[in-house]
Amino acid sequence: MDNKLMLMIPGPTPVPEQVLLAMAKHPIGHRSGEFSKIMAEVTEGLKWLHQTQDDVLILASSGTGAMEAGIINFLSAGDRVLVGCNGKFGDRWAKVAQAYSLNVEKITAEWGKALDAEEFRTKLEADTNKEIKAVIVTHSETSTGVLNDLKTISGYVKAHGALMIVDAVTSLGATSVPMDEWGLDVIASGSQKGFMLPPGLGFVAVSQKAWAAYKTATLPKFYLDLGKYKKSADQNSNPFTPPVTLFYGLQAALKMMQNEGLENIFARHHRQMNATRAAMRAMGLPLFAADGAASPAITAVAPAGVDAEQIRSIMKKRYDILLAGGQDHLKGQIFRIGHLGFVCDRDILTALSGLEATLQELGFDSFNPGAGVSAAAKVLTA
Repeated sequence: MDNKLMLMIPGPTPVPEQVLLAMAKHPIGHRSGEFSKIMAEVTEGLKWLHQTQDDVLILASSGTGAMEAGIINFLSAGDRVLVGCNGKFGDRWAKVAQAYSLNVEKITAEWGKALDAEEFRTKLEADTNKEIKAVIVTHSETSTGVLNDLKTISGYVKAHGALMIVDAVTSLGATSVPMDEWGLDVIASGSQKGFMLPPGLGFVAVSQKAWAAYKTATLPKFYLDLGKYKKSADQNSNPFTPPVTLFYGLQAALKMMQNEGLENIFARHHRQMNATRAAMRAMGLPLFAADGAASPAITAVAPAGVDAEQIRSIMKKRYDILLAGGQDHLKGQIFRIGHLGFVCDRDILTALSGLEATLQELGFDSFNPGAGVSAAAKVLTA
């Protein structure tokens, strides 16, 4: 029998049936009054999710496209920027900035460790001439399962006056990212993560401070020119042809999220993170990120005495459960369990059961069978 594939990766994430059914509707004209009503509704829902009164714009792109737009719309060639690099995606934003001839200065941490907020403070306070124009940080570093201290870093950036540009691709919808409260200027995210949608939509939230910078920014842009998106969004429209059926799905997904409520969404993700981490400890599997820096979206595990890729292979072939692998130099050294978006407590227990059985098949005997599931259940039912 062909079993259903269970996605326990950081994206794409599972899509709810009501979202899939919404997307099955026939497309409508994207210049119609009906589409304008959908556009108005989802825009308000996105502002609610971002906890902001400012603009949240919708692109037909991946999260990378949203992040690139968030960088190039507010800066000029030669501008000095600080980029936090403690994983694959922080490194990617440094490469994007360098591709556009920005003057990039990296603040680094070992993969698996959180960025040191005090390093940002030191650099920013030393910049008495205000040459640093932006700070670029990945909130939830998907490649390692680390959550960086965005609130503290943003506080230092706000005191300096630079722009705070944030990759919230796997944090938005999993943990609180209060744009207005924290003084965040640009937030980029993608549909296939906490939004519970298929890939295809990118979101960029923009503060008034960032719009002021937009007026003098000179980097080249056309399709990713956010000024065009704002002008259209103010009229409940889009400057280019949008993927209409994904907007149907976005409308349904945002309704689901609003029915659950922000605090309940965040509590669910943190509960499942804690349950997963408790299970790993009970099974004798080392966690890659420390407790104080763990992402509620994904847990990275560095197994000792058993190959991470063998674990992933058996989980997929025997149980149709897909786990993520390590990236770049971590390939084969870690595996990653996603608990992001449309994931329930039952999914966590199912994945852990499959993992226990997989470890037993591989001869990994550093735990008592059932210990991981039991440890997770105690957290989930507390």
